[in-house]
Amino acid sequence: MPDLRIAGDDDRLMIHADGEVLAEYVFRPDHPTFESPRPYFSPIRTLGGETVSLYRPHDHVWHKGIAWSLPVVGDENFWGGPTFVRGEGYVQLPNNGEQRHVAFESGETDAAAGGTSTDGIARMRERLDWVTQAGETILAEERTLAASVLTDDAWLLGFATALTNTSGRAIPIGSPTTRGRENAGYGGLFWRGPRSFTGGQVLAPGVAGGDELRGTRAPWMGFTGSHDETGTASTVVMVDDPGNLQHPTQWFARSEEFACLCPAPFFSDERVIEPGATMTLRYGVVIADGASGPERAAELAAHAGERLPTLLGPATATVADEGPVGVPATPEVARTRVGP
Repeated sequence: MPDLRIAGDDDRLMIHADGEVLAEYVFRPDHPTFESPRPYFSPIRTLGGETVSLYRPHDHVWHKGIAWSLPVVGDENFWGGPTFVRGEGYVQLPNNGEQRHVAFESGETDAAAGGTSTDGIARMRERLDWVTQAGETILAEERTLAASVLTDDAWLLGFATALTNTSGRAIPIGSPTTRGRENAGYGGLFWRGPRSFTGGQVLAPGVAGGDELRGTRAPWMGFTGSHDETGTASTVVMVDDPGNLQHPTQWFARSEEFACLCPAPFFSDERVIEPGATMTLRYGVVIADGASGPERAAELAAHAGERLPTLLGPATATVADEGPVGVPATPEVARTRVGP
């Protein structure tokens, strides 16, 4: 089992295995307000050294490797770029919020000291504030980051978030689809793949395809593509934890214009977080060398699903575990509420 550790710097954590950097987690990004500054993973590499992420592509500069990004948080945009407005399309508004790093909590691996894990798992916890462009803190987040080697050719990145509404008012979280744009339900843990992956295969249980799989409900979804220069292939598989809202979630996926995957629990329905309530979500991301079809992707997803509880630790119970209560909002938007 390779030695896995998280080593820290002033603005980023580095996930190492056998002395090689598998991923960098930048927690103090230096980006303009327009891009909704937030922590992100980039570059992200396979155990074999292939890069499977893209940073600030010219078509969407707010796309950054893997990042927890939400375009509809009430009237605020924590995704970056313009906001979709019903009847108007995309409009640049003064609403690009920031996810602001507060501190790291002690974990199994000491980031500051660059310590090593003893069980093949590196884990850190982070506290963040979600601050609107106007300067109001509306959400407090506790985030767990973890990594583990799965096999000789695959490793697992774990991500868990607990968002607590500190604003004193109800906050609906949705997507451009819940605001009127058809089949554009992006928002969540978003992965942007390298340009050479454009035209690659989207993988889901029992099927391989392309953009037609967008909106599919599935416990996992994957993407396999080829690299320039080496001609080799790699695979990314994202896993939705069974305890998540809307599980199995809908997925936002693209292949024809560019490569991306996003488990999107707010794809078609807004989730309202009541004042003081907490919403939790957990995901696994498998980074694997080699091409995959649905069968291998399913095996990677199953392996990740078995490892995820150990990787991220016990799930934090929230009021959402009791089951959402349906609340009609407008004829166009279905909402459920998290809270007492």
